[in-house]
Amino acid sequence: MRSFDYLRVDSLAQALAALSVPGSRALAGGTTLVDLMKLGVETPARLVDIGGLPLATIARDGEALLIGALASNSAVAEHPAVLRHAPAIAQAILSGASGQIRNMASLAGNLMQRTRCPYFRAADWPCDKREPGSGCAAATGSTAHHAVLGVGSPCRAVHPSDLAVALLALDAEVHVAGPAGPRRIAMARFYRLPADTPAIETELAPGELITHVAVPVGDLAGRSTYLKLRGRASYEFASASVAAAIRVEEGVVGAVAVALGGLGTVPWRDVAAEADLLGRPLSRAAVDRFCDALLAPAQPRADNRYKLDLARGAIRRCLLPDMMEETA
Repeated sequence: MRSFDYLRVDSLAQALAALSVPGSRALAGGTTLVDLMKLGVETPARLVDIGGLPLATIARDGEALLIGALASNSAVAEHPAVLRHAPAIAQAILSGASGQIRNMASLAGNLMQRTRCPYFRAADWPCDKREPGSGCAAATGSTAHHAVLGVGSPCRAVHPSDLAVALLALDAEVHVAGPAGPRRIAMARFYRLPADTPAIETELAPGELITHVAVPVGDLAGRSTYLKLRGRASYEFASASVAAAIRVEEGVVGAVAVALGGLGTVPWRDVAAEADLLGRPLSRAAVDRFCDALLAPAQPRADNRYKLDLARGAIRRCLLPDMMEETA
């Protein structure tokens, strides 16, 4: 690791002032950032330790569930309000990492974690995400675990967060503080497609810091679920995952939300495809039409085409659990 300065701050104002200095990075649990520093992928000049800031509260506030940026993944997954109002969040967190890592990792750190693409994490491979302009080894290399959605540029690095997929399905908002004051970013706009700037992954501006996430509560969020398909049962990133919630009234779909993980360069959702399900009877044919629309933009290669079938199966299991049991 390269030498770096370390600064521990005691207030949000101190944190924002420190992060305004070029080359500074926020440090919370460190479960991702420190690993990338050891690999030489991340080389910050200064770490700003924000672990002591009062940003770990989890509480119901009116029609929203507010989750502090520094709440540990374990605390979020175990919180009664999360289990009651947004079970998909708890299920998503528990499907990833070990108990020890969940104890250390923070909510905001989870959202800001970087891809596990092996070309990104190995400094001897060209990677535009790690070193802009160097090229993309995935363009001609193995992409069996890479994205099939949102791959309009050579970068095919799949987004790693389970939690982000659940928050996208639940219409969460990311609240941030920064030099220009506080603002809110919808999860649907928080992540950026690689396009021509794969190194810029989120809509956070320089010097901004996530303070908390707001999740609307309601009967749809309370019905939510998260299903993750992966190569092994323990501590593996998703080959395909689904965060979903559906409300069926008198035989027809009254509300639905579906987000995909493991397939996209960003967590993936298509509200226009969801709208086609509304007001119609819920059936295998209707769900298959939805999958056709949702996956239409996919650009798979021979070695990752299997992800499309995994996604279809996972969506059916989430939206048609009774039918799947009957045909099992």
